[in-house]
Amino acid sequence: MTKLSRILALAALSATMFAAPVRAEDVKAGDLIISQAWSRATPGGAKVAGGYLTIENKGTAADRLVSVSADIAGKAEVHEMATDNGVMKMRLLDKGLVIDPGKTVKLAPGGYHLMLQELKGPFKQGDKVPVTLQFEKAGKVAVSLDVQAVGAQAPGDGGQMMKKMHDHSGMKM
Repeated sequence: MTKLSRILALAALSATMFAAPVRAEDVKAGDLIISQAWSRATPGGAKVAGGYLTIENKGTAADRLVSVSADIAGKAEVHEMATDNGVMKMRLLDKGLVIDPGKTVKLAPGGYHLMLQELKGPFKQGDKVPVTLQFEKAGKVAVSLDVQAVGAQAPGDGGQMMKKMHDHSGMKM
């Protein structure tokens, strides 16, 4: 292998490492697989943050996410956003969130999510925020939320979706 070939191979490898989105590790708990755990960076002084993840039930019986806790938050809950008569409303899921057998439930912006309140510090892009999920059957499960950019809409998005939505550079005024 020539020196130039080695340099090009190393450059290609480096580019793929940095181009890959940052992703939390999948966590297996009983019949559940928890993946794509993430949150958004919070602006200074923010007291709330959302947590998002995907829960897949590979088993034959339903399980239920009954609660969440996080040392960085004074209060943590499982919430749902839903439209009621044309109005978007958020509500606490006080009976938890059922994950049926063979199904996948995605906690994402605008739907089911973890609501972390009374934050004790900001979430900074690149941080990992530990949370504990409590399931009826799978028990306590520790996961880390990968903190993405402030405007991120999905893990690894880096806020690109928000930048695209708010880019008015082509408009004539």
